[in-house]
Amino acid sequence: MSTATTSATPSPRGAAAVSPRSPVIGWLAVGCVMLGIFSIVTTEILPIGLLTTIGDSFGISDGTAGLMMTVPGILAAVAAPTVTVTTGRVDRRVMLGVLMLLLALADFLAAAAPAYWVMMISRVLVGLVIGGFWSIGAGLASRLVPPEQVGKATAVIFSAVPLGSVLGVPAGVFLGNLAGWRTAFIAMGVLTLAVLAALIALVPPLPPDNVTRLTVLRDLLGSAQVRVGLAVTFLIVMAHFSTYTYVTPFLEDATDAGPAFITTALLIYGVAGIAGNFAAGALVRRALRVTFTAVAGMLATATLLLPVIGTGHQLGAIALLIVWGLAYGAVPVCSQSWFLAAAPHAPEAATVLFTSSFQATMSLGALAGGVVVDSASTSAVMMMGGITALLMAVTVRIFSGPSPATDGAEGGS
Repeated sequence: MSTATTSATPSPRGAAAVSPRSPVIGWLAVGCVMLGIFSIVTTEILPIGLLTTIGDSFGISDGTAGLMMTVPGILAAVAAPTVTVTTGRVDRRVMLGVLMLLLALADFLAAAAPAYWVMMISRVLVGLVIGGFWSIGAGLASRLVPPEQVGKATAVIFSAVPLGSVLGVPAGVFLGNLAGWRTAFIAMGVLTLAVLAALIALVPPLPPDNVTRLTVLRDLLGSAQVRVGLAVTFLIVMAHFSTYTYVTPFLEDATDAGPAFITTALLIYGVAGIAGNFAAGALVRRALRVTFTAVAGMLATATLLLPVIGTGHQLGAIALLIVWGLAYGAVPVCSQSWFLAAAPHAPEAATVLFTSSFQATMSLGALAGGVVVDSASTSAVMMMGGITALLMAVTVRIFSGPSPATDGAEGGS
């Protein structure tokens, strides 16, 4: 889910690859896939910025409201391999269109939800879309543009991830504060329908090609480097989402921040995330393990210090959110690069494992954070996340061995 995928993207898929009607149409199709991922990412993490508002409207606690982040992750983790395998014979354009339609339905259902259980049905649908769209869309660049442009096209597609944080969530929070949180979901539904129309008009037919099978996924789990990738991804994603899911309540309670400050803070965080994403994309080629360790250290520093420096000090909170954004922007880059480098012979299967592990841990992190928030405080959950990030850094340094993609570059450091 990052620009770093370009460093491990395989060459175009041979004779089965589908040539677009023209180079311009091919790039427009790439843009459609990027916008589809942007819609998915924004819808997935939008509740983070509106957590308290949504919780108050249903009369539930922040921890319970955090289930809106937990449920999609669990479903996405299951949907990634399931959708990839079971729809292997279906045209990829058809699948992308069906998933966009399902996402629009989920957005409108959330906007109309009369009770929290209806909202949770919406989030179940979001989870199915995440797992399916990512597994199918992540490898389409090589089928939409000429071979020499595949790397750049892949970067464009994965740029949707940080853009969802920079543009989507702050815009959704602003709209939610201005006209109510339901309006934000209506806007996302309208955007998703527009993306669906663009997909139908601009993406060429994409018959199945190089379908991933369950036996391939099973074989990958026998790789030591893949297992280490699963462990470090679990720890770093747990550290992030157990804390970031509740960053809005923290800023409200500890920093005494209002809606305008929170919107600005999330925007600044997102901009830092873009910078971290592209910086890591360059660094992982030379020093994947060192970069991943540094990222964990930065995330730990930000979350451990936030209850100290960020309590009652808005400038301190902003400074730490910048460090946090830089760190987390690099996490998907490092994690996915690890999986792709550990299984260069099966990039699609590696992407499925990355998506499943990332989404499952994201949901568990939100759930664990909710338990701590409800039983202790938002400051306590920040401390828990920081300790988990430190454990991840230790795991990388001790158990990974030479970095899977950069043995020579790192010299086994």
